[in-house]
Amino acid sequence: MARARRPRPDDGPHRRHLYRAHRPGPSRRRHAVTVRLAKGAAGPGDGAGATEIVSLGCRLNAFEAEVMRSHAAAAGLTGAVIVNTCAVTRESERQSRQAIRRARRQNPDATIIVTGCAAQIDPGAFAAMAEVDHVIGNAEKLAPETFAALAEGGGMPRVAVSDIMDLRETAHHLVDGFEGRARAFVEIQQGCDHRCTFCIIPFGRGNSRSAPVAEVVRQAAHLVAAGYREIVLTGVDITGYGADLPGAPGLGEMARRLLALVPGLERLRLSSIDVAEVDDALFDLVTNEPRVMPHLHLSLQSGDDLILKRMKRRHARAQAVEFCAAVRAARPEIVFGADLIAGFPTESEEAFEGTVDLIEDAGLTWLHVFPYSPRPGTPAARMPALPGPVVKDRARRLRAAGEAARDRFLESCIGGTESILVEQPGIGRTGRFAYVAFTGAAETGAVAAARIEGASQGRLHGKILS
Repeated sequence: MARARRPRPDDGPHRRHLYRAHRPGPSRRRHAVTVRLAKGAAGPGDGAGATEIVSLGCRLNAFEAEVMRSHAAAAGLTGAVIVNTCAVTRESERQSRQAIRRARRQNPDATIIVTGCAAQIDPGAFAAMAEVDHVIGNAEKLAPETFAALAEGGGMPRVAVSDIMDLRETAHHLVDGFEGRARAFVEIQQGCDHRCTFCIIPFGRGNSRSAPVAEVVRQAAHLVAAGYREIVLTGVDITGYGADLPGAPGLGEMARRLLALVPGLERLRLSSIDVAEVDDALFDLVTNEPRVMPHLHLSLQSGDDLILKRMKRRHARAQAVEFCAAVRAARPEIVFGADLIAGFPTESEEAFEGTVDLIEDAGLTWLHVFPYSPRPGTPAARMPALPGPVVKDRARRLRAAGEAARDRFLESCIGGTESILVEQPGIGRTGRFAYVAFTGAAETGAVAAARIEGASQGRLHGKILS
């Protein structure tokens, strides 16, 4: 078993042409934990049936769950449960272990296979769990031969985790669809060349590796042909896309080519961007292309310059505010979401208030708030930590400020008409990422116009227009 070496700050190239002159340094997107069963999953207790995949964490894991489902079906792997773990916070690791134990309780005779970032980073910890039969790495989980060996029985070592830093390109996978989702995800990039002091994800994903433009187009066209109206471009650091490809096509250039070559794609969404990596092509795309949804999620993390520096982020507070203002001036209807960390080590009350004020100063609408979670081996874990109750209270206050901003936005939508993607019966999502509970007839997966009549409990209420 080869354990992943610790990423170094000089691993990989920095991004070339930028939207403005920026200081070098790291960036990283953080994700909430979600649990999904992949398409073709067996029900609880169906240990002899189709392979079940329990996927936690980010959209990239959701995409890779479908790749694994396809490989497992092709290999004839049955009677197995694959738990695709997440490592972004201690809570996500706890939920990963909880999912493994639940899988064993519900499937006592199944083969339990553990993979994902938490397994890649610390395979020994998961191999030590009595419930686990196999631990496979993030590279191994995408290889067809892994599933062939698992299906054969006895042909796979109990722990198969290679050094993720050895990977220099990302493999190409053609996914047919996403069970239970009206939106589709396309992996455009893997890994991250930056080293934020709080982030452990490069240990699990390696350095940045981009999918060739032609492969991104091929996957998107395949999904559109399958009936998907909206695609989300996803990866670990998607604004770093293309730096490792011939000609270094950036995210904006690639997305322009994608939209031109897949004219049937109605809605394109970007999973998360770093304001320090936005070049002119990407700025032009998000402000002038109507098929790109008027919603950007930003990896901001803090609204205080000293904390940003200690996080080893590459943007300053003013840059984030100026970016949002510039985009909004060019496309007034756009809304912004952001990842924010509460209670980072050494964060003073004044620094925290600067993050709260950033919600209004940058005009943020959708927040993912994370109480700081120390990750073993990261520089931030060695910094003076704040008391747990302080971290928890600041996260609560930050969420409350975010909910107030969200509610103001939702109120502003009342009386208008929104184009929504129907995600399930009676529920859709607008281009600006607001949930709509609606009345009227509209098929799941369709794009429909809805008149907005009210707002409550973090969502809009409306009626489908005939």
